[in-house]
Amino acid sequence: MTESEPMRSHWWWRPGWRVGRSFYTWHITFADQPAARRLVSDYAPALAALPMLDPVPVRWLHLTLQGIGFTDEVNRGDVDRIVNAARKRCAGLEPFTAIVGPAHVDPETIQMPARPLEPIANLRLAIRAAIGDVWGPGNVPEPEAGFRAHVSLGYSNTAGPAEPIERGLNTHGEHIAEVTVSSVSLIDLNRDHHSYEWVDVASVALGTEHR
Repeated sequence: MTESEPMRSHWWWRPGWRVGRSFYTWHITFADQPAARRLVSDYAPALAALPMLDPVPVRWLHLTLQGIGFTDEVNRGDVDRIVNAARKRCAGLEPFTAIVGPAHVDPETIQMPARPLEPIANLRLAIRAAIGDVWGPGNVPEPEAGFRAHVSLGYSNTAGPAEPIERGLNTHGEHIAEVTVSSVSLIDLNRDHHSYEWVDVASVALGTEHR
């Protein structure tokens, strides 16, 4: 993002979304990771000084992998079959370590890249294949291409210049966290309160065929 590109609010209603509606999606979550808690704490002073941002609590910290669909449009039996297919697909994947951070300014968010990309992308492909096992490979939602592995640390709640946010981040330095990815979560996600919040639907472990 260039310094001249302004911020915009992240909370506009994207197609299909409305108050009270939720979405089935696969995420990597970090609430149980001490390193992720430290990372959120490291950046907390910078975000607290920037009222145009809505910080993400560690409870809701996530890396979005792959959506399924709105909960009122997806048959729950299909969801259960996709979960079972994901358990089989993910059994052949090893848990892995990823580095998250440092934070940078995006037009709607404060983002932290996650790397290396390959194991994250392979996990996403396994989830997409599991959806294809149930719905057919040609009916997997969302494009395969264009995936960017990232974790959002805060969301812009108004339009305005990016420079104050960039200065605030620069003042507090760059921080990273090393996290372990040993499972992936299917969640029932809503965004009613200027925050992504969810109810867990299922957790799928990686590497179970090797245990």
